[in-house]
Amino acid sequence: MSIRTGAQFLAGLKDDREVWYDGERVGDVTTFEPFAASVQSLATLYDMQHDPQHRDILSVDCPEFGERIARPFEIPRTPEQLRLKREAYRIWAEATCGMMGRSPDFLNVMLASLAAKRSFFAEFSGERADAVVAYYRHVASSDLFLTHALLDPQLDKGKLRHQQTDPTITLHVKERTKDGLLVHGAKRIATAAPYADELLVWPFPPTFQPGEEPYANVFAVPMNTPGLKTICRPSFAHPGRRKDYPLSAQFDEMDATVVFDNVLVPWERVFLHEDIGLLNRMYRDTRMRELTAHQTNTRLETKLGFVYAVLLRVAQASGIDTRKDVIEMLGEAVMNLEAIRNTTRSAELQATLDPENGVLYPDLAALQCGRALGPVVYPRAVQMIRKVAGGGLVQLPNSMHEFDSPIGADLERALRGAGIGGREKAQLLRLAWDICGSEFGARHELYEMNYAGEYGALLAGIQREYGRKSYYLDHLDRFMSTL
Repeated sequence: MSIRTGAQFLAGLKDDREVWYDGERVGDVTTFEPFAASVQSLATLYDMQHDPQHRDILSVDCPEFGERIARPFEIPRTPEQLRLKREAYRIWAEATCGMMGRSPDFLNVMLASLAAKRSFFAEFSGERADAVVAYYRHVASSDLFLTHALLDPQLDKGKLRHQQTDPTITLHVKERTKDGLLVHGAKRIATAAPYADELLVWPFPPTFQPGEEPYANVFAVPMNTPGLKTICRPSFAHPGRRKDYPLSAQFDEMDATVVFDNVLVPWERVFLHEDIGLLNRMYRDTRMRELTAHQTNTRLETKLGFVYAVLLRVAQASGIDTRKDVIEMLGEAVMNLEAIRNTTRSAELQATLDPENGVLYPDLAALQCGRALGPVVYPRAVQMIRKVAGGGLVQLPNSMHEFDSPIGADLERALRGAGIGGREKAQLLRLAWDICGSEFGARHELYEMNYAGEYGALLAGIQREYGRKSYYLDHLDRFMSTL
């Protein structure tokens, strides 16, 4: 099997995985009401790979595999391959309005980046390096959907992992056996874990200190692994109410805590273990950031573009789209959107070939701008919708069905706008509310604000690693020498 259909994706989820919601075990994640719409949205993405309109963008014949694979799994070696990868990310992002931050393409490209840097894992051992590459080939050939779990439970942030009152809460190696690692403890936030095929585990941020070796592990397991529990947050979905909640009724990604209760991870799925030196270097030295940020910035561009369009339509419906302060705000929204849009294209134009593995990596500095701007410009775009829509967001009907009730005519008259009928304007404002007022919208604002980790640390890292720093300093020094 190579390129899966939506039906094959759904069938693969019926595997007796242990998923918990509101204190009860979920029997079938594909039909469980809080998940069903999002699972179906993901199935639609898999079906798009077979659509003649998108097939040659979303998938590619890969000589290394001897078969067709999904485009995100392709390891780029030419500018055209980079461009086509971006186009594939865009097509899937547009299908979800950019609202599914953990669509399958994200982890697929991450896994490809790890396999491309086999030499990094070989520093630990040849066996671990072989395991990474073999796992990548397995996932790509099976077209699986991965998610990941990076973060530790929020315990006492003033203490290291092994210094906690109960150091066994955080995921750690309990025992090494001839068959693999026995691991125990919890990880969070595993977005889409209830309906992913597999879970890639590695710790973030990479700031391990001596004594924390048992917690420094990278491995992957199927979601139905015995002893693995997935515990879900409350759902923000509104099943069957697409007119009233246009986004959350389709695209609410479930976030979860994953608990490992003495889980055996076979050696062929262990990629690093108990090595704080390598773990602290992995995020940088595998160059995963370049390839994953290429995907995430494309998704963010799509999401911001969608929000900008909603903002403009709301302003037009209110008849204020040419008012000086509003048109300036709209111009700011365009500026922010274009800044994100240009990070991927600039990164492609400035891509460099890594002589060690022949991979063409998009420019990190350009992509890091998107990572740093995203936590600022997305909340700003949401704030703009709140400001332009104003009280119209509050005085909305309980349901769009009310327009077909005895009070429908009253609502039509009361809610009409500038060149727009009451029903159409209400539908637009229901969409705006789902972006800026619903629990779903609040979760997305929080998600984008924290996506790249602690903001100050992100900015400091950009300064430390800025590759063109010496170029500009040399220019300054040459100028100073003439004075």
